Amino acid sequence: MDLRRTLKTSALAFALYNVTFANAQETPPFPDVAPSAPPAEAAPPRETAREIARDAQVLLDRLATLTAEEEAVEARRLAAEIQERWTHSGSATIDLLLRRGRDAITEGEYTRAIAHLTALTDHAPQFAEGWNQRATAFFLSDRYGEALSDIEQVLILEPRHFGALSGLAVILEQLERPEAALRAFEAAQEIYPADENIQGAIDRLEQQTGERTL
Repeated sequence: MDLRRTLKTSALAFALYNVTFANAQETPPFPDVAPSAPPAEAAPPRETAREIARDAQVLLDRLATLTAEEEAVEARRLAAEIQERWTHSGSATIDLLLRRGRDAITEGEYTRAIAHLTALTDHAPQFAEGWNQRATAFFLSDRYGEALSDIEQVLILEPRHFGALSGLAVILEQLERPEAALRAFEAAQEIYPADENIQGAIDRLEQQTGERTL
């Protein structure tokens, strides 16, 4: 199993999901008809970082309760919504830097991605997703130490970031630390118990470490 390829595929899939979502939000339902611009005062107020974080926490509470097989579809929907919420900082400028970083990751331009995301983390060190995306870019550049350092920052800011925990587990397994990788996947499972990929990784690592027999 090529773990680096697995994480790269996951990272690109997530980046493409966010690009698709953003494009869907920006595309009018009838593109051939140019709607008149609403007055500035009619624009809805931008959510604050506090409001975004609060909403994500509510969704995370719900996600942790979904474990049955028949709840898997709802769990995937919730997980995607949480991930989407995490990409909003409350600042248009910071969101733009995040989008540029994700786009560069999608295009395989990891050095460019790191540059955008470093500008982001410098200006918004409390925004967890900036660290998470830069950790992905570092990992895909084979800079594991820097990736681990960024994941640590993510988990300080958002201890229930199941994506960062899963990424941590993949890196630890790549570094031939299966017991530590198992603990990280187990922590991710507590947050997202319906994720079949996490469960599969746990099953495999339990067999590898002798914590489960065939």
